[in-house]
Amino acid sequence: MRRPRGDLGSRPPRPTEGATCAGPGEPWSPSPNSMLRVLLAAQASAAQLTGLLLFPPIQPFCLGPSKWGDRPPGGGPHAGPVQGLQRLLEQARSPGELVRWLGQNPTKVHAHHYPVALRRLGQLLGSQPRPPPVEQTSLQDLSQLIIRNCPSFDIHTIHVCLHLAVLLGFPSDAPLVCVLERERRARLPPKPPPPLQPVLRGGQRLEAALSCPHFQRHPQQHLIRSLAEARPEELTPHVMVLLAQHLARHRLREPQLLEAIARFLVVQEAQLSSKVVQKLVLPFGRLNYFPREQQFMPCLERILAREAGMAPLATVNILMSLCQLRCLPFRALQFVFSPGFINHINGTPHALIVRRYLSLLDTAVELELPGYQGPRLPRKQKVPIFPQPLTTDRARRKYSHKDIVAEGLRQLLGEEKYRQDLTVPPGYCTDFLLCVSSSGAVLPVRTQDPFLPYPPRPCPQARAASQPTTQDPAQRVVLMLQERWHFCRDSRVLLGSRALRERHLGLLGYQLLPLPFEELESQRGLHQLKSYLRQKLQTLGLRWGPEGG
Repeated sequence: MRRPRGDLGSRPPRPTEGATCAGPGEPWSPSPNSMLRVLLAAQASAAQLTGLLLFPPIQPFCLGPSKWGDRPPGGGPHAGPVQGLQRLLEQARSPGELVRWLGQNPTKVHAHHYPVALRRLGQLLGSQPRPPPVEQTSLQDLSQLIIRNCPSFDIHTIHVCLHLAVLLGFPSDAPLVCVLERERRARLPPKPPPPLQPVLRGGQRLEAALSCPHFQRHPQQHLIRSLAEARPEELTPHVMVLLAQHLARHRLREPQLLEAIARFLVVQEAQLSSKVVQKLVLPFGRLNYFPREQQFMPCLERILAREAGMAPLATVNILMSLCQLRCLPFRALQFVFSPGFINHINGTPHALIVRRYLSLLDTAVELELPGYQGPRLPRKQKVPIFPQPLTTDRARRKYSHKDIVAEGLRQLLGEEKYRQDLTVPPGYCTDFLLCVSSSGAVLPVRTQDPFLPYPPRPCPQARAASQPTTQDPAQRVVLMLQERWHFCRDSRVLLGSRALRERHLGLLGYQLLPLPFEELESQRGLHQLKSYLRQKLQTLGLRWGPEGG
């Protein structure tokens, strides 16, 4: 007697919540390889098998087309038999009955029937403490059916059949498993052969690493340190320029690497142009590092004497780096301040930036080189050095402590007793400036001239210790924010530009009050910050009235 099919027009069970069906060609999860290794290499219990193979019901239309021309339920002439067999599989009462339904209906078995049977088989094995044995004849029939139709299966059906074979106890060397595995491998897209990697040696390997954008975003110090062990003859100017730019960009004050650049500069002096030298010298000034190489300065002086007239901008850039190191050669200064050099650069596209650098060099000569007797920059050629906060400060404004310090000063002193971001002659931008009487009282800024005269009246030697000696009875106190990015990375050494600004402001007569980032970061809230600022100002002997509103 044939078993009744039931209601073939009824709707198939809906997937449980959160269940998803893989489309044609999508990988089945978990991977059949890992599944085979786990199940065939160990004596797994029925509960363990069930935990791996209990899948939610899968709709036929989720699996994509196959050779039988599957159609969505409820449409087409084949909808009834397809759903009827699926219903019989879902209602099977034993593993043997389930296998018989698959083996006795070869013309009605579609690709989606295998996951249905697999899920039902997992339910049957999990519902009984000792699952009944499955007839070997039924297994052989099923095996032959799958092997015969395997070439037309999609990758999803092949994965399901591999799971079913493992669950039913087929060994890894069984014909069914071997055929399914072979078909699975055949459906995988071919892997392109790995590109041949050129053999890189010495400087070439380091050049490739330093040129990589990922490496530049995430500096690997352990890799670039190996450059210091290489001989200068093995390296190219391009590699050393990349290294110098890398150190300057990431504020890496690595003495071994900087010494390697200095040695390279000395050894390759004859082959280097000033345009290359300006890039090699850049990290020394930015990182405030003077190398121990004894020929470093004599080498640069010879290069400047040889190349100064050929590349004006490169010449001024080299002098800017040396200015941060406080070692300006007189001969090069006399050349860049000569009328011929100034007239030459006025007609170039970079005239403004060169004039700004020359203005800074002229300030350095005024404040730091009392023995210089050569030409100076004419007054009509001077421009403000840094008329606004530096680019890095503007870019990192949201990470700066400037706003909260300004609010603390406003509540502590009042708005009329400090000025923020005021540019003082010859063009240095200050964070916060206070005017203080000789008795230490903080005065309203509007009643005082906040600027000290430039050029200063006393000689520079009298202010070597950064003490204000101006005849003006009111002192000018500058609160200097020292943010984390104002220092070399993992160091307490100020960057060259920051150190230069503080040094020059001190020589101009301004009294400096640094506010280090470690101290600012340790303050919790505005109340603690106000107490911190009060203590800092009182240390200088300053006094003021009640807190402003």
